[in-house]
Amino acid sequence: MFDYIVVGAGFAGSVLAERIASQTQRKVLVIEKRNHIGGNAFDSFDQKGILIHNYGPHIFHTKMEKVWDYLSKFTSWINYHHEVLGLIDGQKVPIPFNINSIHQVFPGTIAETLEKKLINTFGYNKKVPILKLKESDDEDLKFLAEYIYDKVFLGYTLKQWGITPEELDPSVTGRVPVYISKDNRYFQDPYQGMPKEGYTKIFENMLFNKNIKVMLNTDYKEVIKIDFDTGEIKLFNNIFKGKLIYTGALDYFLDYKYGKLPYRSLQFLFEQFDSDLIQEVGTINYPSDYNYTRVTEFKHLTRQVASSTTIVKEFSQDYVPGKNEPYYPIKNDSNQELYRKYKDEVRNMNNIILIGRLAEYQYYDMDMVIAKALKIFDEKILPEGKME
Repeated sequence: MFDYIVVGAGFAGSVLAERIASQTQRKVLVIEKRNHIGGNAFDSFDQKGILIHNYGPHIFHTKMEKVWDYLSKFTSWINYHHEVLGLIDGQKVPIPFNINSIHQVFPGTIAETLEKKLINTFGYNKKVPILKLKESDDEDLKFLAEYIYDKVFLGYTLKQWGITPEELDPSVTGRVPVYISKDNRYFQDPYQGMPKEGYTKIFENMLFNKNIKVMLNTDYKEVIKIDFDTGEIKLFNNIFKGKLIYTGALDYFLDYKYGKLPYRSLQFLFEQFDSDLIQEVGTINYPSDYNYTRVTEFKHLTRQVASSTTIVKEFSQDYVPGKNEPYYPIKNDSNQELYRKYKDEVRNMNNIILIGRLAEYQYYDMDMVIAKALKIFDEKILPEGKME
């Protein structure tokens, strides 16, 4: 009945399912353990009629025109440039920490000195990872680095990850650099926006195809059996001769053979207010204050007009399989080595494709997942050709 099975209806699985169904006319079965499509990008209307992101804020941004054009097949856009403030010593300053932030927290002459030295050392409009700035030999820049590290990075990282910035992979700490600019936008990508009808509508448009069948509320292990010694896959107890595209956690895929891969999870607290807006910008970070990491107000993102508003507070926590969801892989050398053991188990199985944040144990932005899915389709699936 099916030529491809896709496990997971997030961006990785949905993009591949859409491409296969529309471009090759082959039959695809999408299996999703949750009761909805869209993965962590799923959004819905709350009881007050506010469009919320059920798994935390998702702001779309990309440098890749190909990705933007592809997604634009399934949505029109609201022009939106995300801004974030961080509560530092009682005042809200732009995040990533930039020249405006410096002038806000330091006296004029000190701020001017720091600004000049940053520009002379690194150049204007440059982004510098905090751990690199800490290595500076200049006493003033070292002072600035220690200030930003203590006030912005350390507390937030400890709350978010449960470890210090030094214990994290540089690719993670480098995601929020010091920005030598007066640009308060959180992202500088040329393509930024929010889907006009929400993310869920994108997935509905992707998966509405006669060649795609979606099964919700289903753990794939209920209907699929895999013999990792022979490579044989059974679907509904029948031999499946097609390919399996897997976007879930790889340790679960292999029954935790080598132990559990560490992730951080999140807990969300949604609150409604009978007012127009209560925050200055979309998101406010709390590096040191309170036990949540950030608060997002959705109406800033969606431009929705309503008499009430909804915020979400995010609390980071350890991931416990079966209890909460794995959100962020904790990337370091030992965890990467554990992941490689799992990947080696399926390396020679040509009928299995691994893709996505969980399957690849990677901290992906949405656009990177979409780009990876399009690449896999072009290189591994399209060459097989269309149905006769």
